[in-house]
Amino acid sequence: MSYSACRQKNQSVTRLLQPVFLLMLLQLGSAEARKGWRGGRGSSSQPRRAQQPLSNRDRGDAGVEESFSLDFTPVEGNMDNFMTQVKNLAQSLYPCSAQKLDDDMKLNFLENASVTCNDGTPAGYYMKESKGSKRWLIFLEGGWYCFSKENCDSRYDTMKRLMSSAEWPHTKTGTGILSPQPEENPHWWNANMVFIPYCSSDVWSGASSKSDKSDYAFMGALIVKEVVKELLMKGLDNAKVVLLAGSSAGGTGVLLNVDRVAEQLDEMGHHGIQVRGLSDSGWFLDNKQYRRTDCIDTISCAPTEAIKKGIKYWNGVVPERCKQLFKDGEEWNCFFGYKIYSTLKSPVFVVQWLFDEAQLTVDNIHLTGQPVQEGQWIYIQNLGRELRNTLKDVPAMFAPACLSHEVITRSYWMDIQVKGTSLPRALHCWDRSLHENSKNNKNPPKGCPIHLIDSCPWPHCNPTCPTIRDQFTGQEMNVIQFLMHMGFDVQKMARQQGMEPSKLLGMLSSGS
Repeated sequence: MSYSACRQKNQSVTRLLQPVFLLMLLQLGSAEARKGWRGGRGSSSQPRRAQQPLSNRDRGDAGVEESFSLDFTPVEGNMDNFMTQVKNLAQSLYPCSAQKLDDDMKLNFLENASVTCNDGTPAGYYMKESKGSKRWLIFLEGGWYCFSKENCDSRYDTMKRLMSSAEWPHTKTGTGILSPQPEENPHWWNANMVFIPYCSSDVWSGASSKSDKSDYAFMGALIVKEVVKELLMKGLDNAKVVLLAGSSAGGTGVLLNVDRVAEQLDEMGHHGIQVRGLSDSGWFLDNKQYRRTDCIDTISCAPTEAIKKGIKYWNGVVPERCKQLFKDGEEWNCFFGYKIYSTLKSPVFVVQWLFDEAQLTVDNIHLTGQPVQEGQWIYIQNLGRELRNTLKDVPAMFAPACLSHEVITRSYWMDIQVKGTSLPRALHCWDRSLHENSKNNKNPPKGCPIHLIDSCPWPHCNPTCPTIRDQFTGQEMNVIQFLMHMGFDVQKMARQQGMEPSKLLGMLSSGS
């Protein structure tokens, strides 16, 4: 039973229960009255038959809803039968109160024990089945990476959950696009949900097992393949649509794996399944850092250098079509969205903050609460322009001018808008456009935009951006407070734009 149907049933039963206790009191009174009346007459009248429940035809529209009949026949002083009916009716509420438990995804370890996390513990996935649904959402978790024994050792000490399954909980609650509640997830709530925890530290690209020569296994690409193989035995073979989604490193993992999943299903004879990708906060740039530092750990290392080191350490694999674009040893290019996107066969929707916090971190722009220097401010604005340029030819995308990282599994994901369109709405429009295209109608649905990118040039110039808080006071900041906090010079910027400072402030407040 769906959540909304359960709630409707709950309301129906509640309405029925309201008069029950009043009827019980009346029942007791009438039973006692009849006892006295029969005793006085001394008659032995025939017992009345129980009232037959109404047929669906007699009920009219009521037959559509699940019904709960009560026999209100006098019980001749024995209330046990009547109380049993009340008890059964009350217990029918239980499935609704317990439904939260059923909404959680449950942990499954891979049957193939040779496909493991970094430390050799079994890899796995969380799953919530939605009976009758032919749509599947498979989510790849994010969480950076490591590219040498030294920083993998450090990662294991500080973030063991991202390298081992030893302490994974038995259940997981889905949020955002993984939520089973239509109020939080209006278009995908009733899909079969699969969450694959990230425990390979290789941006879902590795294909090497743990050995005497290597302290860690890097099997991200093999984990995705093995999960898909197992899901085919759990209903995926009947799917119509598979959405491979992911955030951060998982978003990059979508770009690296979406065509492989499509090819895997095709090779196994499942030709009718449409495979699509949803990449959230995984569209990184291989630009120059604001301030170059030695490549020691994940945070300080430039993205290009980190991936070059990592792809060798992980025995990383990239899609063949992308690999052919570059010379041997340059496969690292395929980890960057704007370089791999044109090679993909599967449709992919890209979600990317124009001022991504993870990108700024690896570029050595650390917004620690101190006002930024003019050079940093210029760098941040240029980053937004560069990112906007790499996305201009992506037909399906959602790019707000916000300073943030990851969104599709956040509880506030419905609140963010670009040009008046929310992210769930844009994804629904994308679904519709793909459905129309499958019917040879190449025109996107009217009033249903899927290419959405902010044009304003500063972080958080979009008024629907997630809330930013002062790192020292914890207080919320509006866009003007935030920009001034970063060292934004309103007077100077207004002169550059050829307008009055008050007008510029008004534009910022409205998100223009």
